[in-house]
Amino acid sequence: MRCIAPHLFLMKYDPIKNIFAKAIDKNNVARNLFYRALDLLILRQWYVKKYIKMFFKTNDSFTFYDAGAGFCQYTDFVMKRYKNAKIVSMDLKSDYMKSYQRSLNKDQLSRIKVFEGDLQSFVSPEKTDLVIAIDILEHIENDISVLNNFYKSMNNKALLITSTPSNLDKAAAFTAEHVRPGYSPEDLQNKLLNAGFKIKEIRYSYGFWGKIYWNLGMKLPLQILSISKYFLIFMPVYFIVFMPFNLLFMLLDLMIINKAGNGIICIAEK
Repeated sequence: MRCIAPHLFLMKYDPIKNIFAKAIDKNNVARNLFYRALDLLILRQWYVKKYIKMFFKTNDSFTFYDAGAGFCQYTDFVMKRYKNAKIVSMDLKSDYMKSYQRSLNKDQLSRIKVFEGDLQSFVSPEKTDLVIAIDILEHIENDISVLNNFYKSMNNKALLITSTPSNLDKAAAFTAEHVRPGYSPEDLQNKLLNAGFKIKEIRYSYGFWGKIYWNLGMKLPLQILSISKYFLIFMPVYFIVFMPFNLLFMLLDLMIINKAGNGIICIAEK
């Protein structure tokens, strides 16, 4: 029996992301609907927004740094929820960043600075009070330099929220854009401590219930879409059927302290 090399099964997410990026470009209604869909479908967003709301009140004045902003859904969340916040948003994909800028009004544009660059060398020109790096570190070879640059970008007592795959996530090893399969809590914690951070909380996400949600609600649909973008027309029916189950599984994952899981959420302080 002939063996097939494991790398042939690498999952590529960037082509799928580009489909969505084009769909929301220059169309604010589509963009807002897309962001609302991500809020419903992506468990890590539940975690990240939970912690942002835990540490910052809606009338607080602070500077927010969205490192590796991607679709800018977290930038948009802070922009609209925290009217006194200033924002630094940065990503390698300049087309994604310019697309988001085009969606903003004059007042919103005055509160944001957008950059294109490499997190291994980029230091925010604005000292920040909150940095998020959501599913970013596993994509970057020199993650230590990234953490050091975050530290340089932050005010004293500022917070860093990171979300990464854990080393228990076997699927992460077969994601084409990843340079490492994931982190153990100890590995991530040690790298943060060596960069000068204090750990406020570190926990597993995507535990027993979260893994069921991920396979049913995200992995399978993405695999279908990777075959052909035309399967997109069937996705609304798929999600209507499975959405009640997915929401329940996500809520359970958020409420339970997982003993193990496919993701790691960490809150660190400078």
